[in-house]
Amino acid sequence: MSKLIVLIVFLIAASTNVEAQAIKFGVKAGANFSDFEGNDINTSTLTSYHFGALVEIKVFSKFAIQPEAMFSSQGAKVEGSNDFKLDYINVPVLAKFYLISDRLSLDVGPQFGFLVDDNVAETFETESFDFAAVGGIGLNITKNLFAQARYVVGLTEMSKEAEVKNKVIQLSVGYTF
Repeated sequence: MSKLIVLIVFLIAASTNVEAQAIKFGVKAGANFSDFEGNDINTSTLTSYHFGALVEIKVFSKFAIQPEAMFSSQGAKVEGSNDFKLDYINVPVLAKFYLISDRLSLDVGPQFGFLVDDNVAETFETESFDFAAVGGIGLNITKNLFAQARYVVGLTEMSKEAEVKNKVIQLSVGYTF
């Protein structure tokens, strides 16, 4: 699946005569506010973190594709129990629609999550793959500094035993070069 995403991004970039200035590499980090959504579950928001790298490929003056590779610590607080923590390598592939020149963008797309660690093995067995939808906004503060706010909603169950899905609010800052 990852190879397919890389191939699609490469083909789009190659077919649109992308100039060197139209490709930006960057790093980002920020806070996660995550919880579970499902029936008969009593959880609250867990605060954690994410960090990673990105590539923004400008396709048109008001449109770009932005694939990312991020480590994301997610989960939920459970009353009367240990917090549920799930660590993912997430690969969002976002379409960026610039609303105000190159300053403000609407970012939407799918996210592919690969579970790398969890602490819930004694409670239930987690799925190793998490598919989600991402929506948010991005603000380029300067030529290189940016801030983002996103909502990530899981579309697949995180466990076969518990009918729950991930949901995460992400606040990030980053730097492109």
